[in-house]
Amino acid sequence: MPSRIPKRLKLKLRKFFKTVNFTVFWISMCVIVAFVLFGIRFPDPAKTAFDAIDGFIREYFGWYYLLTVTFFLVFALWLMFSRYGSIRLGSARERPEFSFLAWFSMLFSAGMGIGLVFWSIAEPIYYYMDPPIGEGGTPEAANTAMLFTFFHWGLHAWAIYVVVALTLAYFSFRFHMPFTIRSIFYPLIGDRIYGPIGHTIDILAVFATLFGLATSLGLGVMQLNTGLNVLTGMEVSVGNQILLIVAITAIAVLSVVSGLHRGLKWFSVFNLTVAVILILFIFVAGPTLFNLRLLVDTTGSYLQNLIQMSFWNDAVGESEFQKSWTIFYWAWWIAWSPFVGIFIARVSRGRTIREFVAGALLLPSLFVFIWLTVFGGTALHLEMAGAGIADAVAEDRTVALYTTLAQLPWPMITSIVASVLIVTYFVTSSDSATYVVDALITRGSKRSPTRQRVIWGITEGAIAGVLLYTGGTQALESLQTGSIATGLPFSIILLFVCYNLFRALRREFDVEGVEPDETSVSSAEETP
Repeated sequence: MPSRIPKRLKLKLRKFFKTVNFTVFWISMCVIVAFVLFGIRFPDPAKTAFDAIDGFIREYFGWYYLLTVTFFLVFALWLMFSRYGSIRLGSARERPEFSFLAWFSMLFSAGMGIGLVFWSIAEPIYYYMDPPIGEGGTPEAANTAMLFTFFHWGLHAWAIYVVVALTLAYFSFRFHMPFTIRSIFYPLIGDRIYGPIGHTIDILAVFATLFGLATSLGLGVMQLNTGLNVLTGMEVSVGNQILLIVAITAIAVLSVVSGLHRGLKWFSVFNLTVAVILILFIFVAGPTLFNLRLLVDTTGSYLQNLIQMSFWNDAVGESEFQKSWTIFYWAWWIAWSPFVGIFIARVSRGRTIREFVAGALLLPSLFVFIWLTVFGGTALHLEMAGAGIADAVAEDRTVALYTTLAQLPWPMITSIVASVLIVTYFVTSSDSATYVVDALITRGSKRSPTRQRVIWGITEGAIAGVLLYTGGTQALESLQTGSIATGLPFSIILLFVCYNLFRALRREFDVEGVEPDETSVSSAEETP
């Protein structure tokens, strides 16, 4: 019986799957479709099921998350100061592919740029009104609010990304392994990374990346819709939010088509430039002296209490704060680590381990502290003066940024700048995720057809739009909770990641007696 599939379509499908890992592609798509349909058709049961899983993990594995994430931070700092710090991610003579400004801009945009815009005001205000320790609405509560906001967005978060990115860059650029998470496990299981174990690891990474980005995109456009309502009177509605997702996705796809060295790099540098301008304006126009003192004060408290907070499990007090916030953040950062880690590794070729850790752990944390102080400190200062920001945030957290800007000079201009920043951060996040998913699906290829990256870019926006249209915020939050649940199995993978990197470093430079500065690994052709 002759085939009903046209010959031209057969050729296109064969060409498409020539670069695609068939197993990872189909299983990932089936899982994604199943979860999306479940969230659409049964939003209430989906929320109940995912909340139950999430609650179980926070209740019984909170201590495990605290120990694991703290270990990642210690491991990253040890690598920077160890004798392995001078090892270059590539050949001995290789130099960085991107300038430092472009590299830092891209890693920061992928890491947490959009999250900071959303939470840098809302989170300190939440903690100020309902602190983990003491009474809310007091000066002590303001100090505690900034301290825990620093804790959740500082060294621990970036250490998780560093572990994944550094290990993947080491194995890919020095030993020419495929640019996927499975390559990290080669020292442990050898060629079995190309079998079911490797497929499972990459599928988990695809799942966490697509759903993490899609839910963030869906929830984030609500903030953007609020901003446009303030600026232009645009109605806050699901229809307008769908239109915003379509527009952002279209810009992201155009950026993908233009390539990593143009679209994404330019957008990332633009993001950082606009962010710095906005920070400087708020710093000057807002309570300048207060924020300077707050930055020094909170940074000192953070460093003094870092060890205590890293192990604080509140076993006696049984506060819900630690479960609701700290464990949530640690699970979220871990769930995002495949996406952010792979992308940071992709743009970090040619840097030494010491330079990498300093640039991807210490410097971003310092920039985050400045950002949080300027935005969050200004909001706290205004709130303590009776501006009513807390009431606005309690009613709708998406208005936190715009309510604060309304208290400063030139609110219309700053709100426009903030909205542009939100859009471009969404574009860079979507663009970065597209490169990562494409790498996972195509066996780590860096030369896959552009149309494949276009497909994944559209898919991310489509998931967010469909969930928002059919299930609203509830469906998006359910899928977000589901993606966070992948943090638990992936945390175990990250522990093996640390072990594999340590084992590989020790074998290459201690057992074989090769000095880091004498090692020369030539640039090789891409592993298929």
